Amino acid sequence: MTASANVVLKLSGLEAGYGRIRALEGIDLEVREGQIVTLLGANGAGKSTTLKTISGLVRASAGNVEFMGEDITRKNAHDIARTGLVHVPEGRHVLRGLSVRENLELGAFTVKDPALRKKRMREVFDLFPILEKRQNGDGSLLSGGEQQMLAIGRALMHGPRVLLLDEPSMGLAPKLVLETMGIVKRLNEAGTTILLVEQNARLALKLAHYGYVLESGKIRMQDDASRLREDKSIVQAYLGE
Repeated sequence: MTASANVVLKLSGLEAGYGRIRALEGIDLEVREGQIVTLLGANGAGKSTTLKTISGLVRASAGNVEFMGEDITRKNAHDIARTGLVHVPEGRHVLRGLSVRENLELGAFTVKDPALRKKRMREVFDLFPILEKRQNGDGSLLSGGEQQMLAIGRALMHGPRVLLLDEPSMGLAPKLVLETMGIVKRLNEAGTTILLVEQNARLALKLAHYGYVLESGKIRMQDDASRLREDKSIVQAYLGE
């Protein structure tokens, strides 16, 4: 990986699992400021577990996670979010019974300044006009694509330095997949660093600057995204395409 930008997120020998099941076995990974880094692999490879361990939803059994030079391995999830490392989990997790605006406001639980909360709400509505139009409606009644916008918008209310995106295009129609990936690109161009887990490997590699291929809880390959994308043997062997 090029050394032209500072490393903002670093995993060293990271291990984690569920009971006796080891999901991650010594993961080493770096994300540099201003980049999109994608983590690819088949179902069950450990991609979502990697993001959950970074964000504190799953406890690491060994190794460590550094964010902005600070070891955050043992921090609680809400404290990690306060550092500016924000996770958009797979499945969107829009809260039923709360309006679109209320779902967004929950994302700003770390923001004490009312003016800043208002500013970020405006930025989210500018990015996703449909959310402003439907701000008083139940968030759980939005379409799949709109719920994904809401999930990303809620994360943006934190003011993330690094965004962890887990399968943002899952379950969306092809047109909405392209729209969602376009949003990811715009966020990155506006200055947000992104670690992306995405089922559409080819599309992820078109967006990303760098890629890691995960297999059975281990990093099997890493390289510039453009080189991974162009190597057909890699795509067939590791990405199942």
